[in-house]
Amino acid sequence: MLYRIIASALLAGLTGGLANGSASAADAALIDAAKKEGKAIWYTTQPIDPLVLQISAAFEKKYGIKVEYVRANSTDVALRLINEAKAGKVQADIYDGTTTADALKKEGLTLKWLPDAVKDFAPENRDPDGHWAATNDYVIAVSYNTDLIKPGTEPRTWDDLLDPKYRGKIAWSSAPSTSAGAGFVGTAIKELGEEKAMAFLRKLATQNIANINGAARVVIDQVIAGEYAITLQSFPENAMFSAKKGAPIAWIPMKPAMTGIVSTIGVTAGAPHPNAGKLLFDFMCDVEGQQIYRDTFYIPANPHVAPLEAELTPGRHKIVHLTPLETYDSMPKWFEIYKDLFR
Repeated sequence: MLYRIIASALLAGLTGGLANGSASAADAALIDAAKKEGKAIWYTTQPIDPLVLQISAAFEKKYGIKVEYVRANSTDVALRLINEAKAGKVQADIYDGTTTADALKKEGLTLKWLPDAVKDFAPENRDPDGHWAATNDYVIAVSYNTDLIKPGTEPRTWDDLLDPKYRGKIAWSSAPSTSAGAGFVGTAIKELGEEKAMAFLRKLATQNIANINGAARVVIDQVIAGEYAITLQSFPENAMFSAKKGAPIAWIPMKPAMTGIVSTIGVTAGAPHPNAGKLLFDFMCDVEGQQIYRDTFYIPANPHVAPLEAELTPGRHKIVHLTPLETYDSMPKWFEIYKDLFR
C-alpha cells in the first residue's frame, strides 16, 4: 500500500535538515527575488482544469513568473518528493495535498515558512509549527445521477444507502484516500465509534459497491455517464461544476455527517526556486488567489473569501473533520478495513 511505502521510504534513512525561514508578506524584496528566479514548479493534487490553469495564468499575469506543474495524487506527490530528495535532485518549489505535508514534514522535507496572508486563518488551517497552510477546505459527500434518481427521492442519510434498490448501483474510488472508500470508513469510525461503525459498514458491504480504480473525479464522471446511480466520497464542487455545464449530477448534504478535510500547501526544503515558490504560496492564500478557488466552487481557507455555494458555508452541515496528521497515521487501518469488507 502506498501509505506504507511512504513510511518505509522515510524509515529507510532519508535525511534532510529542516530549513528555517520567517513568515513574510509579498513585499518588494520577495517579488524581486522571485522574478530573478523566473519560474515556480508546483507539485499539485488539484485538478488542472479549471483550478491549476487559472491560478497559474493569474500568477504569471501579475508577476511575469511562469508556473510549471506536475499533477498526481497526495501519496504519489509525497513519494516523488521523497525519491528526488534521496537522489539529491529536489525539483518542486511548492507542493500541495491532503496528506502530503505531514508525510514530508516528519523528515525535514518542508520549509518552515508561512506568508502573512494566512495570519487570519483558522487554527486548523495552519500548521502550528509553521510548515503548511490550507488553500481550501474540502467537504466530501454523496452525489447522484439526476436522470437515474428523481430529485427529491435521493438518499439523505447513511441508512438510506442500505435500501436494497441501490444494490449494485453505488460506486466509489478504491484508492487509499479520504475521497475513497477508505475515507468513508474513517469518517464512520470517527462519527459512530468503532463498534457501531463496523456494524453499519458490514451492512453497507452487502450493497455490492463498485470499486473504481481512479480518483473521485473519475468516479463522478462514470455516474454522470449513467454507469452508476450514486457515488460515495465525491467532491461537491465537481458535481456543481459539471451540473453548471448541463450534466445530470447533484450532491447531497448527507446525514448524520460528511467528511471534511483540508488541502495543504507548503514550500519544499531545498527548492530550486524558493522565492518564486513563496510568492506563489502567498498568492494562492491571499484574497486574489482565494477568489479563484471560490469561483471554481471550492471552499476558500481564507476567512475573508466566502464560498460561492451557500450550502458549503462552514457550519451549515455537520462535518467530521479528518486532520492531515490523523489521516496520515490512520489511513493504513482504514484501508485494511475497507479491503476486508468491500473488496
